[in-house]
Amino acid sequence: MGIYFGTDGLRGVYGEVISPDIAYKVGNSLGHLCKNKKILIGRDTRRSGDLLSLSFSSGIMSQGVDVVDVGIVPTPVVAYLVKLLKFDYGVVISASHNPKNHNGIKIFDSEGFKITEETEVEIERHILYPTEVNSERVGHYFFRPRLVKKYRDKLLSSFPDLSGLKIVLDMANGASYKLARELFTLAGAKVIPFNYSNSGKKINHKCGALYPEVIKEEVKLYNAHLGFAFDGDADRIIACDKKGEILDGDDILYILSQNLKNGEEVVGTSMTNKGLEEALNQRGIKLIRADVGDKYVVKEMKSRSARLGGEPSGHIINSKFSTTGDGILTAMTISSLFKASELPRFYHFPQVVVNVEVVDKFRLLNSDFLSSEVLKAQKSFEKNGRVLVRASGTENKIRIMCEHKNQETAILQAKKLESIIKNLEKSR
Repeated sequence: MGIYFGTDGLRGVYGEVISPDIAYKVGNSLGHLCKNKKILIGRDTRRSGDLLSLSFSSGIMSQGVDVVDVGIVPTPVVAYLVKLLKFDYGVVISASHNPKNHNGIKIFDSEGFKITEETEVEIERHILYPTEVNSERVGHYFFRPRLVKKYRDKLLSSFPDLSGLKIVLDMANGASYKLARELFTLAGAKVIPFNYSNSGKKINHKCGALYPEVIKEEVKLYNAHLGFAFDGDADRIIACDKKGEILDGDDILYILSQNLKNGEEVVGTSMTNKGLEEALNQRGIKLIRADVGDKYVVKEMKSRSARLGGEPSGHIINSKFSTTGDGILTAMTISSLFKASELPRFYHFPQVVVNVEVVDKFRLLNSDFLSSEVLKAQKSFEKNGRVLVRASGTENKIRIMCEHKNQETAILQAKKLESIIKNLEKSR
C-alpha cells in the first residue's frame, strides 16, 4: 500500500480521506500515463459521486485527455467497456460496500484489470508534482450512458432464457438499481425488486450483500426460486436459495465449479472455508489460496490460467466473461444453472473470525511469541481445521480466523489468540 492507495484503490470518508481536491490530483496524475488520450468513468449512487467524478474528470482533461462518462453503472460494466472500446483506463467512483458517507476511486487498465501496485506508485509520484497543459490541448468531456447497452447485450446473449423463475433482487440502493432488474426481466424472469433507489441516501444501509437476511425473508415470503443481494457497486454478491438458506462466496464457487473438469483449479483466498477445499478435492479440482483481496485472486488466476476464483465475501470472477468481480453476471449464471438442476452444497467447517484493534499491527505480527502460539494452534488442529492471523488491509486491526470441525474448539482457540494479542498490545 502507498500514500493514497489501499488494498482496493483509494477509499475513505468523504471530506477526510477523499475529496474533490484529491480526485482532481489523481485524475491529473493518471493523465500522464495515457497513450490514446481517452478515459472511461462511471460511479455508484452516492451523493458525493457527481462532484468527485467531475473533479477527477477535470484533472484528466487538464492533461489533454478526453473523458467518456457512462453515469451510474456497476463496476464490472466499466471493466468490460474499457477493454471493448480500447480506453487507456477505466475509473469507478465508488466505496463499494462502505456507508454512504464514504467514497473512493478504483482504476482499471486497458485490459479491464485493476491496476498494479507499480502503476499506483507511478500515479502517486505524479500527484506530488502536478502539471497542466495549455488551453489549446485540454481534453473534452462526453456523457454517454447509452454505452451500457453493450454490456447488457453481452449478458443477454449469454443467458437468453430465465423464464419461469421468480427472483428476488436487493440492489442495495446502489449502482445495480436499474440494470440488474432490467437484465433479469429481459431474460424472462419475474423480478421482485428491493432497495433500488438511486438517490444515494441509503446506499448499503441495512440492505444488500452485507445484510443477506433481507433477501432470506423476502425469498420465503414470495416463495421465490432464488434471491440475490448486491453491494453498492455490484461487484460482489450474496445469494439465497428457495429454502431460505444463504449462499456466500464459497457456496457460489462450489456451485459454479460444477462446470469445471477434473484437474482444473479454483482460486480462493486464505479465508476460503476448508470445507470447500475438501469438496473440490473430492472432484479432482484443486483449491489455490491467494491473499485476501479480489485483485490478488485475479492475479493468481491469470498466472495459472484458472477460469474461476473468488472470495467468501462474494467477489466472484469468471475469467471467461469478466476480468473482475461481477455480481449481475454471477447471479444470472446461478439462475441459469438452477433451471437445469438443484444447486449443490458442501459442508462448511465452522469458522470464527475475531478482529482485535491495535496501534501497530505489524509490530505485533512480527512477535516471535505470537508466531509460536499460532504455530502451536495450527498443530493442535492438525487436519481438522485451520488457523490464520493476519493484518487488516484497511484498518488498524489484527484479524484472527479459526475454523474446525468442532465449533467450540474454534471458538476457544480464537479467544486464546485474542487474549495473547491484547496482552502483547498492553505491554508495548
